[in-house]
Parts: sequence; structure tokens; C-alpha cells
Amino acid sequence: MLKQRLRALVSSPTRTLATCLVLLLVTLALLGPLLWGGEARTPDPVHLNEAPSAAHPLGTDNLGRDVLARVLTATRPSLVMALTATLIAVVLGALVGALPVLLGRRVQRVFAAVLTTWMAFPVLLIALFTTILLGAGAGTAVLAMGLTMTPVFGRLMQTLTAGIETSDYLVAARMLGISRRRRFLRYVLPNIAEPVLVYVTLNVGGALLALSSLSFLGLGVQAPDFDWGRMLGDALPAVYTSPWTTIAPGAAIVVAGVAFGLAGEAMAGAARSQDTPVRAARTPAPGTAPTTTPPAVPDTSDALLTVENLRVDYPTGSGWTTPVRDVSLRVRPGEIVGVVGESGSGKSVTAMAIARLISSPGAVRAGRLDFDGIDLAALSDKELRTRLGTRVAVVFQDPGTFLNPALRIGVQLTEGLLNQGRTNATTAREKAVHLLRQLRITGAASRLAQYPNELSGGMRQRVLIATAQMAEADLIIADEPTTALDMTVQHHVLETLSKRCREDGSAALVVSHDIGVLTSLCSRIVVMYAGRVVEELSVDTLLKGPAHPYSQALLASLPTLDSPVDQPLETIPGHPPHPDEDITGCAYAARCPRARDTCRNDLPRLEKVSAEGAVACWFPSAPAPATTRSTS
Repeated sequence: MLKQRLRALVSSPTRTLATCLVLLLVTLALLGPLLWGGEARTPDPVHLNEAPSAAHPLGTDNLGRDVLARVLTATRPSLVMALTATLIAVVLGALVGALPVLLGRRVQRVFAAVLTTWMAFPVLLIALFTTILLGAGAGTAVLAMGLTMTPVFGRLMQTLTAGIETSDYLVAARMLGISRRRRFLRYVLPNIAEPVLVYVTLNVGGALLALSSLSFLGLGVQAPDFDWGRMLGDALPAVYTSPWTTIAPGAAIVVAGVAFGLAGEAMAGAARSQDTPVRAARTPAPGTAPTTTPPAVPDTSDALLTVENLRVDYPTGSGWTTPVRDVSLRVRPGEIVGVVGESGSGKSVTAMAIARLISSPGAVRAGRLDFDGIDLAALSDKELRTRLGTRVAVVFQDPGTFLNPALRIGVQLTEGLLNQGRTNATTAREKAVHLLRQLRITGAASRLAQYPNELSGGMRQRVLIATAQMAEADLIIADEPTTALDMTVQHHVLETLSKRCREDGSAALVVSHDIGVLTSLCSRIVVMYAGRVVEELSVDTLLKGPAHPYSQALLASLPTLDSPVDQPLETIPGHPPHPDEDITGCAYAARCPRARDTCRNDLPRLEKVSAEGAVACWFPSAPAPATTRSTS
């Protein structure tokens, strides 16, 4: 990777020139004062204002000092001042632009207003104000330039962090209780570092020019010290009699500015050539009345997770939309419960709401949201991390957004345990290798040193599952955990998850659109449609024949070993309703073959029909006799 980037920096004449110029300037900054410092500072009354000659290629100044030696010696203070000012701007810009992403929406809005106001002040005004306040000098000039550049870097970092604010890997780090300091240093900054570095290189030249201007005006470096700007200021009175004293430092400023500008463009080109949530709001949505419908399947004393009347609302331009409403379910220790439905049925939103991962301004409320006796809805973010820590793990649907692209796989697998102080680094690493091997990842030990982009989509998905298993969580919430896996690996992963729940009593809530996957993994199935639970039943009951016509349609669309190969699979006509649609009756009525006026006008309640089952349908089917159904 490093060799590829280095090659990219010399892949064209312009990039090669920029790289060579920057290296030359750095070399002169390191060696210039050592080689020519004495000659540059020692006056020589015998050779005052001499024209260029063999002894003095660029002539001498009014004190007889060699101009070339002074230009070469001034490379160090000129570059150091420009780089220091830029560094100050980057640090302050990160604090006011990137850090607020970890502090909440209100803090972000405050700092956004600060940056906007800051940028409204003219550059020269800030520099003059700082100089008047602190007095002229090199340090004052550097500070003034750093403050001037800060809002520009702050706005850049604010924009970049907005793109990763709700990334799954940042959300997962917050869930694991990773400190804000570590999240800022290991999750936020590394993922915005590349564009910021390019922008730094582009701005060093501008800072160099501005600082030279301040020194030229007498507000920067003070005699007897000197930089290129100070040399220009000292030579100005003799510009007509000794023009060589101004040409050399002026040319140095131009060359250095161009060099850093070209270097920035080269880095940007090299980068182009390479192929957060906020705590969920619990405020009820405006205009919605609290749900009073009791849960169809009441809680039992042995339930690990109990959800009653869960509702999720999002604001839109025309009001509020409700993708999940009145969802009730429970999960016992050692049990795997599946949630199935078409895309848009609300199953993933339900899972994320249970995990407290709905981003603001989404509003989540529930009659009860209880995990092992802990009221999740009543906990603050800090209490959630402290009391739950690694007891709840989440497997996200897209591993590409969950895994931090700036951290190696080994770090991401082990940092949860290490952060909780539950083990040492060696033990955590051994456990990570063991889990990767269980999930059939070849070369498991060597994978720990790789970055997510070096793995295939299926491997990243398995790393995601291993991350959830590392913490030995009591509850695993998995959103489409086997989407990116082939059938053989999928079967092995599901068997691993099932075995773990059987052996250590942990539970799992698995979301999938594939009812066939869930029948081979789960003991109970929750069927969702249009944001509501339409049926809850055991897998045995499902295979015998579900009661709700939607569940029957999902099961009928599943290919089996007995399906005729010369006939198309059964499909469900129409499409699910949008959450914004105002439906008074059953949401499935428009697609249901046996819908009646009652279905279209009245909403069916989820009614308990057995110890493990409930259905929301005005005309449910009677239980079918037991049959054997093989799925593939």
C-alpha cells in the first residue's frame, strides 16, 4: 500500500517535480543553518551591497552578508513557521469541527455557528488584532495565522465527519463503551486524515506567503532573526540600487508556494487514483396518541428481552412517518427468534430500535422495553454502556459500513474486551483467531493484521459475526447476518450461532427476508408486514401451515426440493404500502386473496391463538395437519 502511494507521487512529471521540490526544501531547512548560518549572520564591511559575483552568486546586502547564504538559511524559519501555523489550524479545526460529532447534535449546532461567525472576520483583521494584543514577533505571527486558518479547517472536518457520524463502526464503538477520546483518535480522525492531509499540503504554501507578508510589514520575525519576508522588508529601501537583494527571497517564496501547491495536487491525484448515532429520541411524535393496546403475547417471567407496543417515528417535510408501530415480542435465554418480512416491513428498524441505535431525530417509544430486568428506554447513553457493556451485540447488515476502514481486523475484534478490562491482549487475540477459524476463515491468524478492504464481502460478514461473539453477549441482534455468504458457509455460520445459544444460554434475535433461513435456525418466527406484527408462531406451526395469509404467501414463495422445475415460483401480487400511507384496516388487504370489507375498514388486533402463537387477521386459516417440508 505504501509503495503504491509513493509510486503515485512520481507517476507524472508534475508530481515528480512537486516531490523533488518539497524534498529539496526540507533538505535545505535541515542543513541550511548548519552549512551557511555563520556566513548569513556575520557582517562584512568590506563587501557592502556588492553585485552578484563568483564569490557571492546573489550579491551581498547593506551589511555585506551573502544574500544566497541568507536565503538558504532562512528556509528553516520560513518553513517551520508555516508548518506550525498550519498545525495549530489543524488541531483547533479538529476540536471545533470533528470533535463535536461525539458530543451530540446541540453541541454540533453551537460549534457550527461559531465557525460561521469566525469565518466572517477578515484574515488581516484577525492578524492585526492578535499582533496588537500580544505584540509583534514570530510567535505572534504564527498564532495569528493559525487562528486565521482554523475556521477553514474546522469547516472541512465538520463536513467530513458528517459523513461518518452515523457509520455502523462508530455506533458499535459507542455501544461497546469505547471512550470518547479513543473514538476521536482511532475512529474519527483516521477516517478523515487523507483529505485533511491533502488540504494541509495545499495550505502550507498559503501560510508561508501570509507569514512572509506579516514579516515584510514588520509584524512577524524581528531583527536580528530573519525569514524570507523579513529579508524583503530589509531590502526594500535599496530596491532600486541593489535589486538582487529582493529578487532572491521573493523567488524563494514563490518557489516554495508553488512546490507545496503542486504537492497538494499530487497527493489529491494519488488519493483519487486509489481504487454516528446519536442517542435515540424518546419524545413522542407530534400528533400521535400513546398506544394503549395490550400486547397479544404477554411477557413471561423467564423472558430475557420483552418488547411491548414499540413505535418508531421519523419527521418528514409533511409531518411524521411511522415505519414501526405497536410491535410486541419476547426472547427467552437460549432461544433464537426470527423476524421475517419483505423489504420495508420494518423488521430492521425494529431491531435497531431495540438496540437503542435509532439516530436522531427518530423518535422511539414503547410501553415496555426490558432487557433482563433493565428498562432500556430509561437509560442514558452512559448508563447504557456501563450496565450493558458487551451484554448486547449487534451484527449489522452491511459489513462495509460497520468495520472501521482505518483499523486492522485484529484491533476491531479485540478492543471491546480490552476496553472492558476483561482479558489481556494475548488471550483476546487467541480468542479472535479461534472464532475466525470456527467461521471457516482461512489463515485466521494472518487476517488479524489485515484491513477490511483486504477481505472479501463474505469474509467481512464473518468478521462481523465473530466480533459479536467475542463479547460472549447474552443477546445477539443480527440484521441479515448471512446475506453475503454462500450456502455452505451460511449453513456453517448458522450452525455455529445455534450451537452457541444452546451451550451458553445466550439468545438471538435474527432479522431476515428469507423465511427458509429462519426455519432452519429459529424456534419461533415473528412475521411483520407494514410495520406491524401480523403473526407469531413456532417453526413447527409454520411448517404445518401458518394462519395468516401473508405468512402463507411467504412460505409458498420458498423453493423446496419438491418444487416443479418447469413452473415459476409463487409470488405475492402488488407491493407493500409506504409508511406514509393512511390505512384504516388491514395493511395486507389490498394483496390478500380472501380480503373482505371488514379487512379494509377495521384493523385486526394481534390475538393469541396458542401458547406460542398469535395472529392479526379477521379470517385466519385453521391449523393444517402436520407435514414434512424440505427447504433448500
